[in-house]
Amino acid sequence: MGCAISGLATKTEFSQKDGGDAAAAARPSEEQVQMIKDSWKVIRDDIAKVGIIMFVRLFETHPECKDVFFLFRDVQDLERLRTNRELRAHGLRVMSFIEKSVARLDQPERLEALAMELGKSHYHYNAPPKYYSYVGAEFTCAVQPILKERWTTEMEEAWKTMFQYVTSLMKQGYQEESARQRDLVASPKDRLDKNTAL
Repeated sequence: MGCAISGLATKTEFSQKDGGDAAAAARPSEEQVQMIKDSWKVIRDDIAKVGIIMFVRLFETHPECKDVFFLFRDVQDLERLRTNRELRAHGLRVMSFIEKSVARLDQPERLEALAMELGKSHYHYNAPPKYYSYVGAEFTCAVQPILKERWTTEMEEAWKTMFQYVTSLMKQGYQEESARQRDLVASPKDRLDKNTAL
């Protein structure tokens, strides 16, 4: 199922074909970075609108995602979500993260730290990595009408590359935090055995 507007992107194209290994996700090229930054200048004027559209579409196309959001879990009328203050606030937080990611595209170490930290925090929100790639697909569908004739297959590929890269880092952060938490709850004997094996 692709975006109703272009039919170009499918949800599976936003997830890693090899299982989501962060090392396998390429950073956007310099040309793609410039395309992303130029298009962001237009998108940022409508970030609240994009954030709401993105999440309403996410819940339409992947209703199971609502289970991660305690406040929206039982909402059946997706149209009511369009005016929901909590959804608007969450959409703005996600758009803020995207804005920070765009700003850090020229600073890979800072972008990696930002995305890894978000992945770690998502572990504590019980938001598993399997949902991360859906957001990129819904973002591109939400911004196409805003960018109108500026939207091209090359721009779509640039945004897709950025989201694949960022979500792979988030998954890595989630997995690191998951492993850290498992180590914390391991028995003292297990921790001692593990440390002496090193």
